[in-house]
Amino acid sequence: MYRYDEFDHKFVEQRVGQFRDQVARRMSGDITEEQFRPLRLMNGLYLQLHAYMLRVAIPYGTVSGAQMRKLAEIARKFDKGYAHFTTRQNLQYNWPALKDTPDILAELASVEMHAIQTSGNCIRNVTADQFAGAAADEIEDPRIYAEIMRQWSTLHPEFSFLPRKFKIAVTGCENDRAAVRVHDIGLIMKRGPSGETGFEVLVGGGLGRTPMIAKTARDFIGADNLLSYLEAILRVYNQWGRRDNIYKARIKILVHELGIEDVVRRVDAEWARIKDRSYDLPVAERQRIAAYFAPPVFEQISGDDPTHLEQIAADPQFANWVGTNVVAHKQAGYNIVTISLKPIGGVPGDTEADQMDAVADLAERYSADEIRVSHEQNLVLPHVKQADLYTVWQALVKADLAIGNIGLVTDMITCPGLDYCNLANARSIPVAQMISERFAALDRQLDIGPLKLKISGCINACGHHHVGHIGILGVDRRGTEYYQISLGGSAEEDACLGDIVGPSFDYDHVTGAVETIIDTYVGNRHEGETFLNMYRRVGIAQFKEALYETA
Repeated sequence: MYRYDEFDHKFVEQRVGQFRDQVARRMSGDITEEQFRPLRLMNGLYLQLHAYMLRVAIPYGTVSGAQMRKLAEIARKFDKGYAHFTTRQNLQYNWPALKDTPDILAELASVEMHAIQTSGNCIRNVTADQFAGAAADEIEDPRIYAEIMRQWSTLHPEFSFLPRKFKIAVTGCENDRAAVRVHDIGLIMKRGPSGETGFEVLVGGGLGRTPMIAKTARDFIGADNLLSYLEAILRVYNQWGRRDNIYKARIKILVHELGIEDVVRRVDAEWARIKDRSYDLPVAERQRIAAYFAPPVFEQISGDDPTHLEQIAADPQFANWVGTNVVAHKQAGYNIVTISLKPIGGVPGDTEADQMDAVADLAERYSADEIRVSHEQNLVLPHVKQADLYTVWQALVKADLAIGNIGLVTDMITCPGLDYCNLANARSIPVAQMISERFAALDRQLDIGPLKLKISGCINACGHHHVGHIGILGVDRRGTEYYQISLGGSAEEDACLGDIVGPSFDYDHVTGAVETIIDTYVGNRHEGETFLNMYRRVGIAQFKEALYETA
């Protein structure tokens, strides 16, 4: 895990001091809300529907036990005792008082955290695979390069005022757990012809009002030249991206309007001009940063732990949890544990302060003091010995965190919607709660099998509905909440946008519509066929017929 150096500490402390003065001037009336707006956004502070919201950066989704405890302490002291984990691996406090926000930033700085570049037209938090450094299928830990990009992009003098916000994601393997194809830039780690580390570079992905899947700009760029190539892409975007229309300002629109071939031509020309300058890090500096992500010292274990196998046989609930929430680790005798933040009837992504403390305890005792945040709004303990799984599970049971539903229908991505967001058209959270209650029975969830259900309260698509196997979009129709449904999307290596089924459903009928869709799948699937595979086989017509016959 990266640690602040002397410069980092001084820089963040100065930023806190500057913001303290800005808040004081706002509260005294020396500056207006309009004048204050760009200042607060530079520090991750939004004005939402009912209150301010502070978005805390969690670079590449990695936090320590001490940092998680501090996040819990802030939730208790300055908010309502809970926090919300987002689809960019960040954390949001939804109810801070303006007068307290400088103190919150100071508390974050005490554990090497901040809220810088979590808003604004800049390069946002670089996200990564939540299993990074532990996954059996990765080439190399992608967080090394995410950290390099974080340092390169933070307060970059040329990229602090881009045409629009800019998002980068990186995965360490071809199995995409970071949704790289729906980012402005997506990086897929690969091996070059001589075994060197490099990346396939994708450009122009994104969701929102105009959803698009990123296109490959370069099949392979060596790690030695990654930063200079990214610099070239951002320069082309900064020069040619639209600034006259907020809805056409993202790089995906530039790629769409010029075509990927023209964009690549411009990028390559810019890269040829700058690549021999000092943009790329020397090997020694990359190795220094990589040392921060050295794997923990693992015990040498061979074979399955016999006690673990006995515990699975003796406790069906534990066995179910292992089956859904535990996956293989690259180190024999260890596993990766995903902690679901999607309780039945709960708010997806929300976590109480006491639960955050419990996760911090487990990380320190059983997971090499590491916690990850996933873009699917869950937490991960990346390095748990198989022999400790039962103890970890029992602790999660006590903390009400032992929900065994990862990858199932109740493990939904959900934006805050109209309960919090002033951009939203409809509520998202109550819809998620109703759906989870409708499908609460674990046997039914397991029978349905893998299913990605994603809900957004408006066209900005913070809930990633475009790439859900089932996507739900809240819309406003003359002051009434309606929900548009799409089918067949994916954010993984087979990324595609879902197809809109047809007329939308009102609040009282959207849960029934989801049930009809799932029942249609269950009644017509082949043996072992997943929802997504079945949809791709039969298409939309069968689902549409079932939906509107019962509407």
